[in-house]
Parts: sequence; structure tokens; C-alpha cells
Amino acid sequence: MRRADRLFRLVGVLQRRRTVTAAALAERLEVSERTVYRDVADLIGSGVPIAGEAGVGYRLERGFDLPPLMFSEAEIEAIVLGARMVQAFADPALAQAADDVLGKIRRVLPDKLARSLDLTPLYGYHFRREKRVGDYLARAREAMRLVRKMRLGYADGKKDESTRVIRPLALSFVGHAWILTAWCELRVAFRNFRLDRVAELVMLDERFVPEPGKRYEDFIALMERESAARGEGQGSPIP
Repeated sequence: MRRADRLFRLVGVLQRRRTVTAAALAERLEVSERTVYRDVADLIGSGVPIAGEAGVGYRLERGFDLPPLMFSEAEIEAIVLGARMVQAFADPALAQAADDVLGKIRRVLPDKLARSLDLTPLYGYHFRREKRVGDYLARAREAMRLVRKMRLGYADGKKDESTRVIRPLALSFVGHAWILTAWCELRVAFRNFRLDRVAELVMLDERFVPEPGKRYEDFIALMERESAARGEGQGSPIP
């Protein structure tokens, strides 16, 4: 990692946390504590308001802003790949938002780094994307944002059809399909629904209040308990 990139990351870590020890910074940046001490001293010397001392921890004084946006080459690759995956697999509104994000980043980067946005050879392709899945994705996102219930028409893997009212909790792209995790009022339990098996998905007027035991974090905790009980360790929460 270039020293300039390391200094930028160091300031970024300090911005996100109250106080960080030199040991924690060294582990995060993959350098020695001695290097952290030297980097912090150099940053203070250049005017960055870092308070603290060796052995106690460092913190960034409030009100300090980073200089104009800058990324390392690896960070640019991560941003580009993420945006291209969204463009390939998400609904049109999110795809457009991803393109807009790249445009904003391109405008504030130096010319050399801006060109790397277009030259990054990392892509995401979805050759079987169905328009209706994109429509369902957009509807589910809106319902989650408004905390509204939805009516769902669904055919499971055995082609058994059902209609139910759900509380949409989260969307995940797993393998080659979008999964809607929800609290199902018909089954009175968490359920995962593949959007490509959905026949109907309509947002209802009725809102719901996130209740303990029926939230996404409760679903994750349940999956982790079941996984531990099977002796599988921590794995994907989506079956």
C-alpha cells in the first residue's frame, strides 16, 4: 500500500471511531505500531487535529473534514464492481442510481484515477434477468422503506401455490436469484421467497411496527442458532 493511501485510510478509521489504539490501527493497516506512531506524528505535523498519545489511543477532533475525495486503486475496483453488479442484478431505479454514483465519483477524482473507473476489468452479468423480478424488487424496496405489508402470491419449489400477507424485511441476492426475507402472517414465522417464483406482489395500505421476534435481526439470530445446533458453524443466513 502506498504511504499516501495508508495515511488517508488512517484518517478514515479515526473519523469512524471515537478513540483507536495504535495496536488496532496497526492491525487494520497491516503495519507495525512504530509505523503508526510515525504516521500519526506526520499527520499532526501537517495540520490534522489528532489528539491522544501512544499507549492510550488516538482520536480525531470534531469538525475535521477529509480533503477532496480520494480512493486507492483497489477501492476503485471495489466501487466499480459493486456498481456493475447493481446495474446487472437490481431494478432499473437502483441501476440508474449506481451509474449516477460512478458519475459523481468520476467528477471529483484526478484524471488518472477517473480513467481507471472505465478501465476496471471487473463485471457483473445476468443473462436470465426477468423484467417482472425487477418490478417485484422495486416494489419490495418501497414497501420496506414505508414499512408497509404486502400481499404475496407464491409457488414454491413443488409448485404448490399460496397467497399470504407478509412483512417484508430484507432482500438478498443469493446464487442466481433474489430472495425476499419476510415475516409471514399465514405461517406465523419467517420465510424466504424467491422473486422469480412470485406471481403477485402488491403493497398494502396497512403499515406494520417492527416487533421483537419478527425483525430481520431476529431472523439472523435464529439462523445462527439453528446452524450452531447442526454443528455447521456460522454460514449464510439464507437457506
